Parts: sequence; structure tokens; C-alpha cells
Amino acid sequence: MQTLEVSLGERSYPIHIGSGLLRDPELIGRHLAGRQVMVVTNPTVAALYRAPLEAALAAPGRRVVFTVLPDGERYKTLASAERVYDALLEAGFDRRCTLVALGGGVIGDLTGFVAATYQRGVAFLQCPTTLLAQVDSSVGGKTAVNHPRGKNMIGAFHQPKAVIADLDTLASLPAVEFSAGLAEVIKYGLIDDPDFFEWLEAELPALLDRRTDALAYAVARACADKARIVAADEREQGARALLNLGHTFGHAIETHMDYQGWLHGQAVGAGMVLAAGYSRHLGWIDDETVARIRRLIAAAGLPTEPPPDMRAADFMRRFVHDKKVLDGRLRLVLLHGIGRAAVHDDFDPADLEAWLRAVLGG
Repeated sequence: MQTLEVSLGERSYPIHIGSGLLRDPELIGRHLAGRQVMVVTNPTVAALYRAPLEAALAAPGRRVVFTVLPDGERYKTLASAERVYDALLEAGFDRRCTLVALGGGVIGDLTGFVAATYQRGVAFLQCPTTLLAQVDSSVGGKTAVNHPRGKNMIGAFHQPKAVIADLDTLASLPAVEFSAGLAEVIKYGLIDDPDFFEWLEAELPALLDRRTDALAYAVARACADKARIVAADEREQGARALLNLGHTFGHAIETHMDYQGWLHGQAVGAGMVLAAGYSRHLGWIDDETVARIRRLIAAAGLPTEPPPDMRAADFMRRFVHDKKVLDGRLRLVLLHGIGRAAVHDDFDPADLEAWLRAVLGG
């Protein structure tokens, strides 16, 4: 097991990475706030990992309740959160309870949001079971639910007590979900870790084969990159915004698709290609850099183009409701090289729209 630290003073917490961690009662037990535990999961994950986690949580005097929510981004809503509130109240859980998020990014974001708001804040533990959640959404304390007009528009910053990333769970991931996670892995190389990007170019076949050594390295490297950025900017007032590379375009795609048909990582993959393309349009990177980015994203099994029915007007309409808009100005994370990203609001929105029309039409 490797253990990294997210250094946030009194809110600091460990990220544990290794095999068999969901079966370790001592590891999990040390991060529980009290004797009341609610595990939030979905049917797919519950069928695979409920039994081992339930066994690891079993202890004299400890009460464990499972709440199983429907699977999918379109269920990351206030209505689903209300189901968890109802279950907590029905169980009589108090401020000493701990919520455990067992699943991917949807479960992690939603469970964290409930933990942030139930009785004004209770403890929670992240047990991510997808690659995307292990390398990105489980780390950093961003919690949220979606609104029909925009992704993650209702949320709070609420740090977990720990992240327990069991690499064994990655073996059961469908290929499309594994590829979706690779989008977030690639993102770290692009924003400020060019050596990691080069490693990914060389070692992507080992990752796609899910070799344990490659997985352990990639998850730990990505988590270390994110932990460093979060420690410097917990509430996204500066450097943390770099983690949104590809996400403004990606969230527009997800909203356009009504959170169906495309996974978050797929949308981010296409979004990073768009961000690279617009950076090239502005003269900050060259054609070969764009080609390298596109090649790696395509090799990871991710789309490099938005949905065929999506036009410039669709993006511009949805950008209005992006949470990265400040004082009416859209901010984009753009590239000045591989490993050199920057947040920009100094571009002309009319130029962005014209470029999108040239690339996508309408």
C-alpha cells in the first residue's frame, strides 16, 4: 500500500492506494467517526463489493446501513440526495455518523454533498471504484449534484476523512469506463507534469492491459499531482482551476447530451482536444503539439470530437451556465505547451464562437 497526504492543516487526510484495501477492517475502521455508518452505492458496485466491505465494517456496536441509488450521471440530483437524507433520518443517524461513498464519481460527489449538508456536516470516506474517481473526483473535497441547466451547479467543498483506492476494483471496469478514467490521468500530464505525459505516451499499452505496476504508478502520480494543487488552493481561487482543462467544453457536451450516452471522461477527452485546438488557433502551441495530444487521447479509446449534432451555438449557450464564469466572463484552461496550462479570460468570446463555427459549423 502507498499512502499520500493531502496537506490542508486540520483538514488533512491520507490517500491509500493498493490492492485488497476494501477488505481491510483495520484500515477502514481507523477513519470512521463513530458507530453509525451509511454506505452509499449503486446496484452495479453493490453486486461486486458490498459483501467484502460489509464484512470489513462489521464490528461490535457498529451499525451499518446500505443505501443503493440508481446508476448514472443523470441520477446525480437533489432528488437522489433526498433519498439519502431520508435514509439517514429513518435510521436515526446523528452528527457522529460517517457516510462511505462506494462507487465512481457520481456516488462520490453525491455522497460528499449529503455529508456536507446533513446536520450541517458529517464525516465521510471515499472508496472510489473507478479509475476516474481514484485519480480525480475522490480527491480534493469537491462535492455536488447537477442541475438540468448545468453540471455540478449545486455543491460544497467538504473534505473526506480519507480516500481508500483499492486497485482491485479496476479489474471489473468495462473498457469504456476505464478509458473515461484515462482522460483525467492524461489531464495531469497536460496541465503541469510533462514527464508524466511522456510516460503515458510510452506506457499506455501497459495501462490498457491493466498491469498492476502501471496502474499503481499512474494512480499514485495523478493523486500526487492533484494533492499538491489542492493543498495550494483548496477552494479554487487560483491554481486549482487548472484542473478544469477540457471540462468547460466537456460539461457543455454532458449537458447537451442530458447526461446520457457520454461518460464524463469521454466528454473531457473531447474537451481537451477542443482546448488544444483553440490554443493552437490563438498561436500558443503548434500543430505537432495538438497532434500529440489527439493521438494519446485517441489511443486511450476516447472521442476526439464532440457529438456530431453539437454545433457552436450549442456550446456558447451552455457556457453561460458554466460555474467557471466570473463577473460575466467565461474562463477557459488553455495550453501554452505540454505541461504548461493557464486559466484565461482574456480571449474574445466572439472569436471563440467564430472558431467553433469554423470547426463544427452552426
